[in-house]
Amino acid sequence: MPISLDHIRLTHPHLYRAFSTLPDGERHLHRISELDCYWERLKKPVQQVILAADSMPKEARISGEYDLIYAGGTLSLLHAAVMAGKNGRKVMIFDRQTPAKSTRDWNISRNELHNLSAIGLFSESEIDSVIVRRYKSGWVEFYQPDGSQKRLTMENVLDCAVDADKLLSLAKEKVLAASGSTLLAGTSFTCCYQFDDYMVVQVEDRQGKPFWYKAKVLVDVMGIVSPIAMQLNEGLPQTHVCPTVGTIATGFENIDFETGEILASIGPADTSSGKGRQFIWEGFPAKERQYITYLFFYDEVDSPNDKSLLSLFETYFRTLPDYKKPGTDFVIHRPVYGIIPAYCHDGFNRTREIADDHIILFGDAASLGSPLTFCGFGSMVRNLHHLTADLDRALLDNNLSKKHLETISAYEPNVASMANLMKYMCFNAATDEPNFVNDLMNEVMIVLDDLPPHYRQAMFRDEMKIEELAMVMLRLAWRYPKVLTVTWDKLGVQGSLGFFKNMVGWAFSSVR
Repeated sequence: MPISLDHIRLTHPHLYRAFSTLPDGERHLHRISELDCYWERLKKPVQQVILAADSMPKEARISGEYDLIYAGGTLSLLHAAVMAGKNGRKVMIFDRQTPAKSTRDWNISRNELHNLSAIGLFSESEIDSVIVRRYKSGWVEFYQPDGSQKRLTMENVLDCAVDADKLLSLAKEKVLAASGSTLLAGTSFTCCYQFDDYMVVQVEDRQGKPFWYKAKVLVDVMGIVSPIAMQLNEGLPQTHVCPTVGTIATGFENIDFETGEILASIGPADTSSGKGRQFIWEGFPAKERQYITYLFFYDEVDSPNDKSLLSLFETYFRTLPDYKKPGTDFVIHRPVYGIIPAYCHDGFNRTREIADDHIILFGDAASLGSPLTFCGFGSMVRNLHHLTADLDRALLDNNLSKKHLETISAYEPNVASMANLMKYMCFNAATDEPNFVNDLMNEVMIVLDDLPPHYRQAMFRDEMKIEELAMVMLRLAWRYPKVLTVTWDKLGVQGSLGFFKNMVGWAFSSVR
C-alpha cells in the first residue's frame, strides 16, 4: 500500500507540514518511498532479471522491434536523441513515471554544456534557453568552531543552473521527431530475455499487463535502483552513496543571487543517533527569485547509518533555518531528491560490471561518475560524444557482446582516483572526532587557496591531472600530518591498495 501524508504526520512532522503545502506532495512522497526501497533490496537475495531465451513465456507476443530500448526516461533522452535524431536509429524509451521529468535539477559550467552543441544535439540558443541562472562565482567552506574556516572562492565551476525538465523536453522532441521512435509512460521493467542476436524486454503497464519488445541492445538507464546493475554486480552495485534532498523555493532572507555555495557545512557531524553523519549543504540561485538548497552526506553503502530520504527530508526541513532562513513569504515550488551512487574500483582500471551481451548501462545505473561535485549529469554530458559514436559503431558492426559493449563507458581514470577522496568525507563515529571531516576539508581548502586558481577549478570540475593531485596531497600531508594516519583508518589495507591501483592506472592511461 502506497505511503500517504497521513502516515507521516507524527513520525515526520516537519516533512508532513512542508509537503502538505504542495499540490503534488503525495506523488513526491510516493517516489521518495520507492527510492527508499533500495536500502531493503540490498539486504535481500539478488533478483534474477536477465534470463535465458528459453525461459520466455510461450504466450509472449512481440509488440515492437527497435535498435535500442532505453529503460528509464531521464538522462537516457540525451543519448537517445543523438542515436535517433543524428544516427537514424529506431529507439524506444519507457519509464515507470513520466519520461523527461527529473527529481533533481542540475548545475554545470557553460563550457561543459558546449559539448551538447558540439555533438550537434542542441543549438547554442537551445542550450542558453535551458540555463535559468548564471552566477558570477562560487565558494566552498567547512565549519570551524572558532569561525576560522577558509572560504575558498572560484569561478566557472557549476555556475549554470539548468532547468532539467526543459532540457529533457527538448531532447524528447528530437526523439519523437525521428521516424519509428516511441516513448512510453507508466511502464515498468520486469525482466529481459537474452537471445544470441537480440534481447526481448518484458515490461508492464500501470494495470500490470505485460508487453514484450525486441531490440538489438537494451540500454539500462534506471538509475541507482536498477535491478540489472544489481544482478550484474552480484548484489553490490555501489560501494558508497550520497543521499540528497532539497527544494526549489522562493522567500529566503538575505540570498545572494550572484554566488553559488558549492559545498558548505555549518556544524560538526550529527551523532545524535549514536552513529554519525557529516551533513553538507549546497545553495544555488535558480530562475527569477528561486533558490535551490540541498542537504546531503557521504557514506559507505553498508554502514549502519540511517540513509533513508524520508528521514533526511525531515532533517532538512527541521534544520533549514540554520542554513538559509525562510522569510514570511517562503514558498516551496518543488522538492528535489535522489541517491547519488559511487563505486570505488579495486583495480588498475574499471572493476564494476556495466554490460552483458546486448545490454549496456549508462548514467547512475553504471555508477561511473564522481559523487563529489560532478555526478551523473556531468558525466553523461562529458562523455556523450563517444558513448553515442561507439555504440552506433557497435550496432553497424553487429559487435554487441559483453566484451565489446563494456568498452563503451563513461569510466575516467582521473575520476575513479578522485572518487577515493570521498571516503575521507564519510564520518565514522568509531574513529572520528565530531569535527573531523570539517577539519580535514578545511585544510584542503587552505592548500588549494595557496595554489594557482586552476587547481581549485580542476578539482571541482573533475579535471585534475595526476601531478596536480600529487601536489595537493603532498602539501596537505606537510600541513596536516594527521592525514597519513587518517588514510589508514579510512581506507584500510584493501582500500589503500585500491587507491594505489587507481593512481597507477591513471598514470599509465591517456587521461593525464
